[in-house]
Amino acid sequence: MGRITKNKKASLDKLDRSKTYAIDEASKLVKEITFTKFDASVDLDIRLGVDPRKANQMVRGVVSLPHGTGKEIKVLALVTPDKEEEAKQAGADYVGLDDYIDKIKEGWTDVDVVITMPPVMGKVGQLGRVLGPRGLMPNPKSGTVTMDIGKAVSEVKQGKIDFKVDKFGIVHTTIGKVSFSPEKIKENAIEFISTINKLKPTAAKGTYIRSIFLSSTMSPGIKVEPKSVVTIKAE
Repeated sequence: MGRITKNKKASLDKLDRSKTYAIDEASKLVKEITFTKFDASVDLDIRLGVDPRKANQMVRGVVSLPHGTGKEIKVLALVTPDKEEEAKQAGADYVGLDDYIDKIKEGWTDVDVVITMPPVMGKVGQLGRVLGPRGLMPNPKSGTVTMDIGKAVSEVKQGKIDFKVDKFGIVHTTIGKVSFSPEKIKENAIEFISTINKLKPTAAKGTYIRSIFLSSTMSPGIKVEPKSVVTIKAE
């Protein structure tokens, strides 16, 4: 068994693993049990009572976090020349079309989000083998294939994120940084979990949100009481 570091022990001493915490408590605790020298990400893992192998139980969507993720999102806008200035004004980091398509075919994927337009999806579709496995393929459902390029780029830059349940029935996402105040962490968590709650498939039976864990990059997971989140949003 590996040696437990001083910081790890301090984290475990503050956390009661047998307890399920209200979102208010968890948002404060995640800051107290993180001892990294860098500004760690704050993550949410939500286990759902769905079978992702069935199309009618897939959970996927987008959400705009009120305080963003705290991460600098690099956006590539694959657009026609008449849309390039709009993309640049909105804050896209890379703007172009054919040159970037060739670059991606060669293996370049140093971006977090790719946004494009319906008229050029024929060209962008060729990049599926490269972008698909990395979760970068533009999709109309997530708002990354649109004629309103400026709006799409701005929303992503401000904290709009795309999420999808994995094959184990878990949705994992980053909702902020440890440097955020407990209130900001809490509000981002509530927005994300409430969005998940609204997307419950009609085919899903039994308990929908089975468990929620809040953690930072290097911290243990804090079990969160789902009702403490959904009830707050409903009020």
